[in-house]
Amino acid sequence: MLFSKDTYVQRRRELCRMVGQGLIVLFGNNDSPMNYPANAYKYRQDSSFLYFFGQHRNGLAGVLDAESGREILVGDEIDIDDIVWYGSVTSVAEMAVETGVGETAPMAKLAELVAEARAQGRKVHFLPPYRHDTMIQLFDLLGIHPSLDLIRAVVRLRSVKSEEEIAELERASLIGYEMHTAAMRLCRPGVTESYIGGVLDGIAASLGSITSFQSIVTMHGEILHGNPSARQLESGRLLLVDAGAETAEHYCSDHTRTTPISGKFTQRQRDIYDIVVDCHDLALTHARPGVRWWDVHMDVCRLMTNRLKDLGLMKGDTEEAVQAGAHALFLPHGLGHMMGMDVHDMEGLGQTYVGYDEETRPSTQFGLASLRFARRLEEGHVVTDEPGIYFIPALIDLWRKEGTNAEFLCFDEIEKYKDFGGIRIEDDVLITRDGCRFLGEKRIPYRADDVEAFLAARGE
Repeated sequence: MLFSKDTYVQRRRELCRMVGQGLIVLFGNNDSPMNYPANAYKYRQDSSFLYFFGQHRNGLAGVLDAESGREILVGDEIDIDDIVWYGSVTSVAEMAVETGVGETAPMAKLAELVAEARAQGRKVHFLPPYRHDTMIQLFDLLGIHPSLDLIRAVVRLRSVKSEEEIAELERASLIGYEMHTAAMRLCRPGVTESYIGGVLDGIAASLGSITSFQSIVTMHGEILHGNPSARQLESGRLLLVDAGAETAEHYCSDHTRTTPISGKFTQRQRDIYDIVVDCHDLALTHARPGVRWWDVHMDVCRLMTNRLKDLGLMKGDTEEAVQAGAHALFLPHGLGHMMGMDVHDMEGLGQTYVGYDEETRPSTQFGLASLRFARRLEEGHVVTDEPGIYFIPALIDLWRKEGTNAEFLCFDEIEKYKDFGGIRIEDDVLITRDGCRFLGEKRIPYRADDVEAFLAARGE
């Protein structure tokens, strides 16, 4: 386990207090076969189960009685076949002692525990399942929907990171630093996107980690999730790398850098790049407890609009343009998302519950609808700060054809940028008592002069 037994005991106790009544069932993950049961993908424990129980083994579930405080770790004990194939494995009873749980039961007992609670008219709480084997098990047990009470309680607890968690997130950021600086050193004409992507995977693995998501390595930065291809990098273009690490204890980092392949930005590239840098830094000055991330996002959009007007790419009243969503032609995603044990933390529980609340509700407007996190910041939140500017030819053509926001967009000038690509700069930010700070001791260069100096110092 990563943290002390008392950490997990306290987390479960607080969860039961917040849910208040009924039976809570938290499922761990099973192995996920690639093509037959014995040939599985690399195992990854469910984040919420790990948060409350700290155990990595597959085939486990936790049962908590929110009223009596009874706790049961459910799972089948290992047998000689498991030992032959996988070596000595900690028993369920030993894991229960490690995590401070008083009882254990075999998986077959779970149905009996749930049936007993239902027969008594008690509510059974569970989180939204995302794996089909867990879905089938839940349907067999209950045939009902996930518990909103439990979702809200888990989100509340996992949103504010403890000092132990912050230390693990710092470790993930340091691995991210090694990944991104390696990508910047390799960024030169003739190297392929896929080679750089493979190096990033290898760095994460060599440091006892994995990538926190499939790395984005592309000269086509306008494709928001552009996977690496066999294309060779070309002089005069930009390389966008969005990548992160996930530690052995499943805490994540997520950074993006955009690097000039020739070693220096052209003036046109730097004009756009500096806007993104200033938007990134504006968010850092605004982020503090009590501030809505929605409002920070909108302030970034206003700054971006003003600067694009200076370049002759937008026009008209800034506030009207932002309210109409005209800037979303260039920024079709949100400013950032929560970070933690998942790179989009807790998104599997339902983004509305994670990023929004009764005060701040989601929008359906293009661009703003992709803002994953918008509610008020709290000390201990970890969010990404990731503005970008993209020139997406198909979107430009569609908006021009339909006249979308034509009163705010200078389409003749925008046409000249259809070969530009895209720029994004992203960092992981911890909300502190009176502001925010970067995670990780080392800063991946991102201001234009610093990027060019880093590239010049790498040598041939």
